[in-house]
Amino acid sequence: MRHLVFSLLSALLLAGCAAIPSPQERQTHADTLAASKGWQANRIAAGRFDLVAYAPPTVSAGEQLTIYIEGDGFAWVTGSQPSADPTPRDPLALRLALAHSAGNAVYLARPCQYVDAARIGCAQRYWTEARFAAETIDSANLAIDTLKRRFGATKLVLVGYSGGGAVAALLAERRSDVARLITVAGNLDHRAWTAHHHVQPLVASLNAADAAQQLAGLPQTHFIGSKDKVVPPELARAWPRAFAGPRGSNLRIIPGADHTCCWAERWADLFPQD
Repeated sequence: MRHLVFSLLSALLLAGCAAIPSPQERQTHADTLAASKGWQANRIAAGRFDLVAYAPPTVSAGEQLTIYIEGDGFAWVTGSQPSADPTPRDPLALRLALAHSAGNAVYLARPCQYVDAARIGCAQRYWTEARFAAETIDSANLAIDTLKRRFGATKLVLVGYSGGGAVAALLAERRSDVARLITVAGNLDHRAWTAHHHVQPLVASLNAADAAQQLAGLPQTHFIGSKDKVVPPELARAWPRAFAGPRGSNLRIIPGADHTCCWAERWADLFPQD
């Protein structure tokens, strides 16, 4: 009987692993999504990392550029087993960018996504404990400089999904050209987040919550799903006041939404227009 149970569990595990799309399949999925709006992939040399961006082939004149920053992607196979490649299975930040309807927008991936991480030797730590390390923020900062020049922009709106929200906040702290910070299901205090989920601390990462006070004067909106179990509303309500705003005015708890559903479908109505 014990052997039968073990065999069944092994079969289920193998079936689950077989169902995970390969990194190339995940990249093809993103390419297909982008192509539906005529967007193309660009690989940007940005310090320690090459970062992938998706953008329209032609640039319209406009002083403001909205940059959508991807989440942590497919970082873990299980709660204790990191993946071999963090390219997202569902690039939600890309879907948000493609739903953008208010001027120029681009999408920026995180380190090791869409670049065949195993082949180039991208260190696993950059999608686990060092996902918000100083060098990852430096790289995103350089990539944003390149995108800003390409679009001829003078000011930026940074939109970060999930872990990309932390990246967006850490970037906003160090830049003087950010007009607004927006996060969707953002992980803005990873110390509180790891404690809440009883997982290992992100010991090699900067914490966005430490930058909150420096961002107190920046217009910002933080969307959290009422049903989000990954970044639940109670964590967001405990963020530093500089993020949450007076009486929580920067927080928007969206009824029925969770960590992935249904942000892209509702984005045209949710995106702040002021």
